[in-house]
Amino acid sequence: MHGSAEPLRHRNAARGVERDVEQTLTHLRTLDAPVQRVQQPGPLTLEDLYRQHRMRLVRLAILLVDEPATAEDVVQEAFTGLHRNWGRLRDATAAVAYLRTAVVNGSRSVLRRRKTARDYVPPHAVNARSAESLAMLSTEHQAVVNALSKLPPRQREVLVLRYYGGMSEAEISEAAGISRGTVKSTASRALEALQRAMHDGHSARG
Repeated sequence: MHGSAEPLRHRNAARGVERDVEQTLTHLRTLDAPVQRVQQPGPLTLEDLYRQHRMRLVRLAILLVDEPATAEDVVQEAFTGLHRNWGRLRDATAAVAYLRTAVVNGSRSVLRRRKTARDYVPPHAVNARSAESLAMLSTEHQAVVNALSKLPPRQREVLVLRYYGGMSEAEISEAAGISRGTVKSTASRALEALQRAMHDGHSARG
C-alpha cells in the first residue's frame, strides 16, 4: 500500500509546484501588462509594438538573465533587429514571434558570455517598474521567482516562456529552437527541479 502512495504523493507535489509557477508568473504578467491606449486606425507600427510589448519582453529577459540593465539591452537589440527585418514580416503576430525568439537568443548569448566570467555576481538593483511589480508579489510568489533563478538556463527558459510568456508548446518550440518533445520533457524536468529547489528553500528557512 505504501509503495502505491509514494508515486501519488510525488504526482500531487509536482502538480502543486506547477500550479504555484503558473499562478506566480500569470500574476506577474498581469502586473506587467501595458497601459491600454486607444488603438489608432491604420496598420500596426513598430512604435505600437514597442509600446505594447516592451515591458513584458523586458520582464521575460529579466527572468532569463536576472539583470535588468542587461535585459533592457537584450530587448533593445531585439527591436533593432525587428526594425531591420520589418519589411519581411507578414503581420503583427509574426513580429511578436520574432521579438520573442530574439529575446530568447539574446538572453542565451548573455548567459554564454557570463559563463566565462567566473567572478560574475548578479546585481540586485532593478528598474522602477520591475521593482514595483516584484514588490507586489507575496512571499510565496517571490519564493517561486527565486527558485526559478536557480534552474539550469534551458529549464528556466521553457517554464518562463510557458507561464510568463503564455506560449504554447509549438510557440516555445519555435522561439527556443527545440522540438515539441524536448519542450515537454524539459518542462517536466524543470518542475521536478523547481520542486526540489523550493523544498530546499523551505528547509533553509525552517
